[in-house]
Amino acid sequence: MVSILTTPLVENPLRFGLRMRRTPNPCILVLFGVTGDLAHRKLLPAIYNLYVERRLPANFSIVGFARRALSDDDMRNDLKASVEKYARNKPSHRPGVWDSFAEGLFYVQSNFDDPEGYKKLAARLSEIDQQRATLGNRLFYLSTPPEFYSMIVQQMGAAGLANTRPISSTDVPISTNGTGPLNGAFVPLPETDMSWRRIVVEKPFGHDLASAQQLNRQISEVFTEEQIYRIDHYLGKETVQNILVFRFANGIWEPIWSRRYVDSVQIIVAESLGVEDRASYYDTSGALRDMLQNHMMQLLALVAMEPPSSFDAQSVRDEKAKVLRSIKPFTPVEVAQNVIRGQYGPGAILGQPVPGYRHEQNVPPDSDTETYVAARFFIDNWRWSGVPFYLRHGKRLPKRVTEIAIQFRPAPLALFQHTAADELQPNVLVLHIQPDEGISIKFESKLPGQDIRLRSVDMNFNYGSSFGIETSDAYERLLWDAMVGDSTLFTRRDEVELMWMITTSILEGWQRVPPPTFPNYRAGSWGPSVADEFIARDGRQWRRV
Repeated sequence: MVSILTTPLVENPLRFGLRMRRTPNPCILVLFGVTGDLAHRKLLPAIYNLYVERRLPANFSIVGFARRALSDDDMRNDLKASVEKYARNKPSHRPGVWDSFAEGLFYVQSNFDDPEGYKKLAARLSEIDQQRATLGNRLFYLSTPPEFYSMIVQQMGAAGLANTRPISSTDVPISTNGTGPLNGAFVPLPETDMSWRRIVVEKPFGHDLASAQQLNRQISEVFTEEQIYRIDHYLGKETVQNILVFRFANGIWEPIWSRRYVDSVQIIVAESLGVEDRASYYDTSGALRDMLQNHMMQLLALVAMEPPSSFDAQSVRDEKAKVLRSIKPFTPVEVAQNVIRGQYGPGAILGQPVPGYRHEQNVPPDSDTETYVAARFFIDNWRWSGVPFYLRHGKRLPKRVTEIAIQFRPAPLALFQHTAADELQPNVLVLHIQPDEGISIKFESKLPGQDIRLRSVDMNFNYGSSFGIETSDAYERLLWDAMVGDSTLFTRRDEVELMWMITTSILEGWQRVPPPTFPNYRAGSWGPSVADEFIARDGRQWRRV
């Protein structure tokens, strides 16, 4: 193994420099569903880490909104226990800091469909503005089940929480695409220098193309596109953010980043866990909707996009959208040729027996939901024409790993035809996203000795050991970006609909044929054998991870 020496960390001023040193304006984070698992395990620990590290203003405040009957102190105590458990900065280590943070925690109890609850929320926010000088700035975060998204947004609009006003007879009809008026009852107002209102929407953003388009329309009736932050936590991971810097700040890569030199690309998201306590959601979603439609398609777009004109949000997202438009939706026949699905049966993970998917709690015993999907995509543009992009995801695989592997075309063999090097291994560049974030390069080297014998070696870069600092959680980065108004790492409306257009074509193809006989792979294996046969027909094989 060959290590890489790194130079001191210098922030890129085009994207990461001065923006990273800013502190957001005073604001209130309104957490809908504050009593839920996401808020307790991810959001509040991330916010508290930012607060401890002085990335937030001293008067930053949080208002939780949920159905449970709690007081402000009840919520503070519940959140303290979760932050103590999940955050890297523990309240018990610095009690005074937690006490200061907790002064800005408040709670409003209401059902999500109760207009009176939103009036109470509006009054409480105004009161906090006066008490803590939060200047009317609001970041609304929907950490609720997706069936409540539309309801909450419409209630927010009716209560005037989103910088809206009622439509009058003098208004010129508006639309988000220039084709006609919106159907809603409110006109979204743009952000001003005086105050801002933004909304963060968690995935899943719809369950097919039609539902995603409907949800986009409903939210756009209350918020402008500039106010909407569709979050994908994968885009907050350091290695994912580094894709753009790695590609465009280093002159060595861009000349060979095309069909002329790249043989194929593999993106894998492997999970050793099963569905855990998400069975009710997962059985209506499956691997395709849960992972490939959003996280993996975003990774594909970042790897394949053209250089943006700048690192501002619109330019970066314009280029990602161009990639997604270049992937043609499948016909039913093409689905059968390009997509494999599977479901795990009983097996073992790390020597411990685990049940099959159909024996998991809350899963129907005859469920045909896929827990594994492998797909081959082609990008119909000049740079990538003919280069297959293989995307693979599964649950109950041998280990947890996410990576992007770019395999380059082999070198000509003529020079080595009379040596012991009968089979040259291709050069591979790997972007390791989790669990260990870093980059590695595989290339051929001569073994010491008089004979010419070749062996593959790896050159590795690891974030943790190279920079000597602990990387931030993805939610820390994304929440901070939303507060400073940087939407670069969030998904735009057209991206969402393009990803669903591709995914829906697969779903429709599956509906036309019966599913395979499930289960078709053992828990602890690398997936169904048909997936190996699928890539072998191309003269390739899945990368060992």
